[in-house]
Amino acid sequence: MIRVVLAEDQSMVRGALASLLGLEPDIEVVGEAANGDEAVAVAEATRPDIALLDIEMPGRDGISAAEELRRRVPGCRVVILTTFGRPGYLRRAMEAGAVAFLVKDSPASELAAAIRRVLRGERVIDPGLAAAALSAGPNPLSPRERDVLSAAADGATISDIALRLHLSEGTVRNYLSAAIQKTGARNRIEAVRKAQAQGWL
Repeated sequence: MIRVVLAEDQSMVRGALASLLGLEPDIEVVGEAANGDEAVAVAEATRPDIALLDIEMPGRDGISAAEELRRRVPGCRVVILTTFGRPGYLRRAMEAGAVAFLVKDSPASELAAAIRRVLRGERVIDPGLAAAALSAGPNPLSPRERDVLSAAADGATISDIALRLHLSEGTVRNYLSAAIQKTGARNRIEAVRKAQAQGWL
């Protein structure tokens, strides 16, 4: 049996996925989680073959959960399943150690087939998304620029961001200015929106 842990913050979607996978004769859902932190804890407890992770979850998201799983449950292969087929997400997920990236509007049969392929050592990536990621190029933002832009997403002031990230206000301004320039935005709000649309944050 292929042992799977599911992480999805919407309980109805999580339940539907568990039911669909449960219909497969060779797949067993051994644990469920509503966020990335729970996913890591459940995977540590159950030692699954596959962790099926949503990206956008409260607390630790699917990409940072994938990084943590690579360290703490190295035998577990990560499959990202998301509503948001953003090129930057794909690149970040692969860098975090995910071996498959699928969008939720794929047929259920494709998900089960992808899980089997991953277990055989293959990488499985939604073809349309792979093409979009290649044409979009790499994330132009540095890790620190991403941190500052993410902190600015909720409308925080320069001083709020500086306090939160333990930086000087001048340094925050410099990072925001660089991020605005790199995203081709007119201001930081637009820079946040553009970076989120690409999956860079």
